[in-house]
Amino acid sequence: MGAQMRVYRQRIRAVQATKKITRAMELIAASRVVKARQRVTESTPYARALTRAVSAVATFSNVDHPLTTEHAQVRRAAMVVITSDRGLAGAYSSAVLKESEKLAELLRADGKEVIPYLVGRKALGFYKFRRREFAQEWSGFSDSPKLEIAREIGQRITDDFIKDYDTGGVDEVHVVFTHFVSMVTQEPEVIRLLPLEVVEGTEAPADDDVLPLYEFEPNVEEVMDALLPKYVTARLFNALLQSAASELAARQRAMKSATDNAEDLIRKYTRLANQSRQAEITQEISEIVGGVEALASAK
Repeated sequence: MGAQMRVYRQRIRAVQATKKITRAMELIAASRVVKARQRVTESTPYARALTRAVSAVATFSNVDHPLTTEHAQVRRAAMVVITSDRGLAGAYSSAVLKESEKLAELLRADGKEVIPYLVGRKALGFYKFRRREFAQEWSGFSDSPKLEIAREIGQRITDDFIKDYDTGGVDEVHVVFTHFVSMVTQEPEVIRLLPLEVVEGTEAPADDDVLPLYEFEPNVEEVMDALLPKYVTARLFNALLQSAASELAARQRAMKSATDNAEDLIRKYTRLANQSRQAEITQEISEIVGGVEALASAK
């Protein structure tokens, strides 16, 4: 009985230590996800305004730009996969990787060669473990992305998109990330980044909607050269921000669930320890009573 009590107490101490860690990680994620949600909200107006400007350029000009021109033959497709750098976030990274695998299968079914660009150590580990090749990787910033990183990623994929096929260029670029819907819901999403698809420009304006007027100076070509790379960077940065908020929300939920499970285990082992201690006390009382009875009958 004493050995069993020691085992239960050791398990209780171990679970209590784990609970402290998971509780601390839950509180850290809860404090950081607020800022991440604010960054997503603050980046939305700029992204919308930039989208409207790109829509105006694409709608009111007949200039063919390398980033807006469909390639005659699509033979190679780039796939930017955005995951986390650390674990303990539930199924956050695995959901994105599953979505990227589905996209890769669809692209290969169309006869396209898939070139992965990896963001986050989880995606890097996934590809290295399976000994798959990839074009480039970025990591170390998944829960707090910066604009410079989005600009670097955008510059690389833009350069590869402009290249010819024979020199290693790609014909289209897709991005797989996690769309932050709420603290409870985060959904993997796929967008085609290049060539640019201006969805907002095809929607009919409302009756009371006042559309802005644009003037292009010095000319449309220079405006597109300056605006379209910023548009690519803005969409990538927004995808990184949404992924960061989704990662922190998923980690908060996962750590809360782990903390609750630890509390359940502590209650379970405490009950078992009490039962074991009660059984030990009952046995000692029985031995004392038996000894007294033996002495009494001996007399």
